Amino acid sequence: MVFLRWNRPSPQEQKACLEKSGGFNYDPKYKGITSKAVSQLKEDKELSEDGFFINHARILIGSGTDTYEKGKVALKNWRHFSFDWAFVDPATPIQRGVKFCVCAKNFLLWTVVPLEIVSVDEKKNDKKAIASFGFASGTLHGHLLGCGSAGEERFSIELDEKDQVWYEVLSFSKPGNFLSVLGYPYVLSMQKRFARLSTNAVLKHVSA
Repeated sequence: MVFLRWNRPSPQEQKACLEKSGGFNYDPKYKGITSKAVSQLKEDKELSEDGFFINHARILIGSGTDTYEKGKVALKNWRHFSFDWAFVDPATPIQRGVKFCVCAKNFLLWTVVPLEIVSVDEKKNDKKAIASFGFASGTLHGHLLGCGSAGEERFSIELDEKDQVWYEVLSFSKPGNFLSVLGYPYVLSMQKRFARLSTNAVLKHVSA
């Protein structure tokens, strides 16, 4: 199922997309595994044998508790998805089980892609002054990244033991059919572009 629009998708059109979407379009055994460390995913032979590609970006965005808290607010308010060409309804709650749409303009058309939040993780160690917050979403039947791509993506903010604040994007995905195989190099390039632009969006928020 493909959801395409000529104009910027309205809340009603996004709701219709979610009502028509199905369940997760990837193996349930992989649901939520983006909560693991990236090194574990890269060493997961079963994941690679099943045809999944891993995309990872980890960028230093500042230091200190204040920067970390601002970064967390940015994620909770979907600032990392606040573009003219791509957006998520900023009122979407970051809660496991919540379905939402990513709306993105590709060439002349807007695509409306359905996802569901599969995990929300927050950790804090006051003694060591370290903390992290992140969440991941999985693709549903009807997800367009190539008319049938499947996988999961996690966004997170971390304050480490050196008082440095990191923004991280981690995903695994694969093409779901012949057409998506043909367009997959473009999808991978867009994932890398999005990681770069979303980092800039988060940086803009924490620097304000």
